[in-house]
Amino acid sequence: QLQASGGGLVHAGGSLRLSCAASGRTFSGYCMGWFRQAPGKEREFVAAISQGGGSTYYADSAKGRFTISRDNTKNTVFLQMNSLKPEDTAVYYCAADPHYVKLVSGKALDAWGQGTQVTVSS
Repeated sequence: QLQASGGGLVHAGGSLRLSCAASGRTFSGYCMGWFRQAPGKEREFVAAISQGGGSTYYADSAKGRFTISRDNTKNTVFLQMNSLKPEDTAVYYCAADPHYVKLVSGKALDAWGQGTQVTVSS
């Protein structure tokens, strides 16, 4: 089970830190990722991190502004979002899968969190 939190309302240029706590599974055995879905749009990949945290991958829209990290001692993955833009407004979901490439695809993943709303005002 994945529980995402940390969303909210922020002005453009501001920052937010999302968290996703995992329970009921061997957290360190899973790659973790963040996706987002804006109103009227399909869900899209944002960032992924490997089981040990040594490898990360970002969508072009997130590069240079967002940082994904994880703390395997606390079964938690984070998404630090800086320099937020109105187009970052979306519901953000965390996800887990043992396979990195499959996680990035966003298809048939092992688990999804419930989503947390991020709203960036201009």
